[in-house]
Amino acid sequence: MATIRVRDWTKEQIERIRDAESHSSHDSVIKSLLKDRKLAKYADDAAENDTEATSESRTTPPDTAFDDLTVLGELAGADNGVLFLWCPGCGNELAHLTAEHPLGLSVFEIECQRCLTHLDRHAVVAIEIGYPIEQKLVEDRLQADLKDCVVDYWDRTLDAAAVGALDDDRDPESLVWQFDRYLREFSWEWPDEVPVVGFAAGDTYRNTATGEYIDVVEPVSENRNAMDSFEVRRYDADWDDGETEILDSTTVVDHVVNRRLVLEGRSDSTPATEATEPTT
Repeated sequence: MATIRVRDWTKEQIERIRDAESHSSHDSVIKSLLKDRKLAKYADDAAENDTEATSESRTTPPDTAFDDLTVLGELAGADNGVLFLWCPGCGNELAHLTAEHPLGLSVFEIECQRCLTHLDRHAVVAIEIGYPIEQKLVEDRLQADLKDCVVDYWDRTLDAAAVGALDDDRDPESLVWQFDRYLREFSWEWPDEVPVVGFAAGDTYRNTATGEYIDVVEPVSENRNAMDSFEVRRYDADWDDGETEILDSTTVVDHVVNRRLVLEGRSDSTPATEATEPTT
């Protein structure tokens, strides 16, 4: 059998490991060390792959509705370092600024001087150089694009909340309350095909998970920084067996975050309990 010459110091270290770890031979010690080295290399490779994946996730832009129109909350950087900030509610330009890459805006708040809406990073829209502002203004499309950009962002953000993929600084309950507040301030009609991000008296919602309808009568609480609880009337899929009950705020938020509700209709001019069955 082949032998391997080792220096006295190396032999002493092997014997020390053998005695400390109760190995049966020098050979056993060496095999153990080789195994440890292999495991260490595997761990280093895994850590390197994780770092690369994390780095890529931070630098890869999200799949948004527009290339050069982005809600500030998910903007990583700016083309040519220039941003134009706009209010999606009234279509007013708020400011223009120079920005570094990566963009580090964990907190951002500004008040629109036209509509006086207090905006944060979940509502302010950043326009980059590549977006044709002048052309969109001439075509009277800018306001619609601003809304579509924000609707897309809110929808995807709550989709992420539903699977627990939000950053630690974004609480789903706070986001639902915030989006609901903005929706009312902007007086937007929510798209029928997109699950709602808020909950309001006078609206009728269809639960896509159960097929039932929820007619919202009125709020029964007044929370300044959280969703209210509501009195509602629930109907089955055939609009039969209407029952009145109270939906607490936690249940309301759960419905919204889990993307179960779509807007079925609005009954602003008539009592919510008089909702009519959709025609077929």
